Amino acid sequence: MKQKAILVLSVVVLLSMLLGACTQKTTSVKVATDATFPPFEMMDDTGSKPIGFDIEMMEAVAEKAGFQVEWVNIGFDAVISGVAQCQYDAAAAAITITDERKQNALFSDPYINAGQIVTVRKGESGIQSTDDLVGKKLGAQLGTTGEIEASNIKDAVVKPYDSYDLAFLDLMNGQIDAVIADYPTALGFIGQNSDKLMTVGEVFTNESYGIMVCKNNTELVSKINNALAELKDDGTIAKLEAKWLAGN
Repeated sequence: MKQKAILVLSVVVLLSMLLGACTQKTTSVKVATDATFPPFEMMDDTGSKPIGFDIEMMEAVAEKAGFQVEWVNIGFDAVISGVAQCQYDAAAAAITITDERKQNALFSDPYINAGQIVTVRKGESGIQSTDDLVGKKLGAQLGTTGEIEASNIKDAVVKPYDSYDLAFLDLMNGQIDAVIADYPTALGFIGQNSDKLMTVGEVFTNESYGIMVCKNNTELVSKINNALAELKDDGTIAKLEAKWLAGN
C-alpha cells in the first residue's frame, strides 16, 4: 500500500513538472514592421535583420512580457491593413495613433511623441513653413499621416511613395519640392544626408506613436502596456531615445 502511494505521488510530481514545462513555454508573437524608417526601423548592414529604436523597444517589451518576437518586414500600408485583419498579432513601425486606426485595431499606450514637419533641400529659401507649400509638389509615404497632411495642403500635388527613403531621394534629386514626414523620421534621414536636407518651420501636428495590436487580443495589449510602463520607469526608453534619436 505504501509503495502504491509512493508510485501515485511520483506520477503526480512528474505530471506537475510536465505541466509546468508546458506553461513556461514562450509564446511567439508575429510583429509587423516596415524597415525603411530610420532611426526607428531599418535593415542592418547585411540586410538580414531589422534594427532601430522600435525594434529594440519591442524586443525589450517582449522580454518583460514573456514572449518572443517573430518579425515580418513589409510595406507600411500592408502593416496597417495586416494588423487590422489580424494577419499579424501586432506592429511596431513608428505608427501614429489615430481615431481612424482605432476603429480597426487596438493601440498600446503612447511611447513617444512625434509630429509632422516639412523637409526641403539644403539652402531652399522659398519654403519656410507649411504656408509656403501651396501649389507645391509634395512627397510622403503611402498610408502615413504625412500623406494625409500633404493632401490637406491647398493645390498641392501629392506624390505617394512605397517608402520614405524613395521620397527623400526624389527630394534630393529635385523631383519634388518637399517631404512631409514624422519629425523623428525626418531627423533620421537628415542625419544621413545633412549636407543635402534640412527641416523648415516647426512641428505642426501633435501625434504619438503606439504599438498596434489585433483588435481581438486585449490580453496582448495589457501585457505590452505593463511592459512599456516598466521600461519607462527603469530608464530603458530614455536610453533608446539617446541611442537612436539624439543627435540625428
